Parts: sequence; C-alpha cells; structure tokens
Amino acid sequence: MAQVSINSDYSEWGPSTDAGERARLLQSPCVDMVPKSEGDAFPGGPDRGTTSTLGAIFIVVNACLGAGLLNFPAAFSTAGGVTAGVMLQMGMLVFIISGLVILAYCSQASNERTYQEVVWAVCGKLTGVLCEVAIATYTFGTCIAFLIIIGDQQDKIIAVMAKEPEEAISSPWYTDRKFTISLTAFMFILPLSIPREIGFQKYASFLSVVGTWYVTAIVIIKYIWPDKEMTPGDILTRPASWMAVFNAMPTICFGFQCHVSSVPVFNSMQQPEVKTWGGVVTAAMVIALAVYMGTGICGFLTFGAAVDPDVLLSYPSEDVAVAVARAFIILSVLTSYPILHFCGRAVVEGLWLRYQGMPVEEDVGRERRRRVLQTLVWFLLTLLLALFIPDIGKVIAVIGGLAACFIFIFPGLCLIQAKLSEMEEVKPASWWALVSYGVLLVTLGAFIFGQTTANAIFVDLLG
Repeated sequence: MAQVSINSDYSEWGPSTDAGERARLLQSPCVDMVPKSEGDAFPGGPDRGTTSTLGAIFIVVNACLGAGLLNFPAAFSTAGGVTAGVMLQMGMLVFIISGLVILAYCSQASNERTYQEVVWAVCGKLTGVLCEVAIATYTFGTCIAFLIIIGDQQDKIIAVMAKEPEEAISSPWYTDRKFTISLTAFMFILPLSIPREIGFQKYASFLSVVGTWYVTAIVIIKYIWPDKEMTPGDILTRPASWMAVFNAMPTICFGFQCHVSSVPVFNSMQQPEVKTWGGVVTAAMVIALAVYMGTGICGFLTFGAAVDPDVLLSYPSEDVAVAVARAFIILSVLTSYPILHFCGRAVVEGLWLRYQGMPVEEDVGRERRRRVLQTLVWFLLTLLLALFIPDIGKVIAVIGGLAACFIFIFPGLCLIQAKLSEMEEVKPASWWALVSYGVLLVTLGAFIFGQTTANAIFVDLLG
C-alpha cells in the first residue's frame, strides 16, 4: 500500500499567489527538496536535492509497502493459486515500473515536483482537476480501510484479553467492535488529524516498515512450522476463469501504488536523471515484490481458499507472535491515517480555494476554522462507513481500482500528451511505439477501474 509522507515546512517554498498551489505542495514526501525555480530545471544544477540513490530506493520501498500486504494471500486465492498469482504480479510489475519512469520523464520535462502538478502541466486543467479528485477519493477510501483494519485486529486482541471465545453470542458492551473502533479513533486519530502540520512522519515510516517486515516473517514462519489447529482449505491450482485473475488486480494495484509520492522523491535525488531513476524504482519494486510474494504465497498455502481478506484474521487469537503483528499493524495504521487525511484535506483545500478564486494569503484568517470543519467531516464520514462496511476486501477492491488510475491511466495520458507535443514533422518508429504504449496503459487502467466499479455497483450494492 502507498504510505504518503508530508513535507510540512511551508517556509521553504516561499509565498504563493495561486489558490491551489499550497495544497499541491503540501503532498510532497518527507525528503530534502529545494524550492522550484527556473534555474533548477536541469539535473546536477546548484539546487539539486540531497537524497542518495540508496536513500531513494528505501523511500520508494517504504511508500510501496503497507497495510495492503494483509490482502495478498486472498489475492492469490482469487487469482486461482500460486502460479496464476505470481504470473499476474510479474506481468503487472512491468507496467508499474514503466509508469514510475514515465512520471519522472514528464516531471523533468515540465519542471514540476508533485504528481498532480505534473498532470496539470502535461495534460491540462481538466485532467489535473480529475487527478486531484482521484487523490482525495483514494485517500478517503484508504482511511476507511485503515479503520476497518483497526477493528479487525482489535477484535482478535480483545478476544484473548477477555478470555472469551470469538464465536460467543453475547459479550460486554465495551468489547463491541463499533465501540472499540470509535473509541480508538476519537482518542488517537482525531487529535492527530486536526493540526495544520504533521511532524511525526519519520515515526510513522519506521512503524510501517517494522510492522510490514514482521508480518511477512510471521506468515512465512507459520507456513514452515504451522500450528496443529490450523488446517488449510482447498489449495487452488488454476483460476476458475480469466475474470477471476483480473479480480485480483485491484489488490495488487493497491499494494504497489507508490506513484503519487514518487515524483517528489525523484526530484529530491542528488542526480535526478531518468536513467538513474529507472534503476531506483526497479530495485525498489523487486524488493516489494519479494515481500508481497513471500506473504501471498505462504499465507495462501497455509490456509488455501479459506484465507480471510485480512490474512491475520485467519490465525488463532491466542497466538502471541501473531498478536504482536496485530499490535504493529494497529500502531502503523494509527499514525498513517492522519498523514493520508492530510493529503486529502490539502487537495480539498486547494480545490475549494481555486473554485472561490481566493489567494491563500488572503484567506489565512479563516484557515483554522475551515481546517477543523474539514477534518471533522472527513473523520466522521470515514468512521461511519468503516463501522457499517466490515469487509476490508470490498473497500480494497474499490480503492484498488482508483490506484489503477495513478499507476496506469494518468502516466499513460502524460506519455501520450508529452509525445504529441513534440514538433517533429516526421515521427520515428519509437514515437509511435511510445504513443501506443501510452494508449495501452490507459486502456489497461480503464479496464481495471471499470471492472472494480461495476463489481462494486452490481455485485456488492445490488446483490
């Protein structure tokens, strides 16, 4: 899953007269960057970033790995087994890496430093607005997923602490899922979401990395040395249909989506060159692939078709090692929710100010009141939806479709528009190949997004 860190040091950007610029700049990751100016458009200039190649690999891996890891065993089950799941991930990885490289190329060509700024500059206003709306919707849906994950893990932990069987018909009111999620959200998430600045990104990143690797290790160890009470379901060896394979795509998109935060990482590098960046993202995606495959394969083979959408729910509640993994996931999600909310709030703020035609500097007096109102509305809506949508799989399917937009559609549109803007009278074969590849990316992304949307409407809502 995509973890997004925020650069909350506003002073380094200088004053802005564009009503939407502050919201776009707020979504830069927590990396050392310099102010954008006309003189820093070329790599290696005096104002280049300070992130090393190795550091960039770590940041991209950190942005890629996250709570989406929990859904990969179920994705292997949906795809029809290990072979189909591995082939699907390997095939999609080519497009995922190429999308990251395309974004770096367009960022360098347009001299823009964030994902939505690149889309605005290359594809125009309409596509830029759609991109910002997609980011806000994606972060909103991910916040819902985070709250559901908290509830799932708390249910297991409380069952052990209360020493009651999970299938008990009645239980004390203070162990009710809706109460525990609400209490945790109001006590921890809401206070962390209201401030204008977020200064704990490094702690969230550390918890996310530790939790992710620990979960992977536990899933692999439990497969090698399984508990006696764990009996796997049917181990599928082939997909039921081709559509079953495609149904696993949203989970993979959600897991590998790091594209929104990749553009600022590219611009933060000491040598922001497309060729170097290609090596960075290839290495990062191979590491992420190893983690996701290890979790997906071992989790699926441990439980088979009976695996839960959240793999940790398949393990016994009293397992201490798994309980530690649940605690790590809860801590990671508690600190990740405010960061993602901050991104969505920044986009909503920019869209609102741009709609009003009001420069940021003239609206500082009402910023606090508007920020508190936006935070409360966002928080309450995500909490209510999380309380009444207990199945994390359905939420992942929807936001996975949106992730496909960031991985395929917007990079594809940027590539097409960038190549169409070239003024060559005679187009070489490579030009046509790149334009065709951009069309392929857009088509694939539109297919995944359309499929997940259709499933959400006709299967989940209409039964």
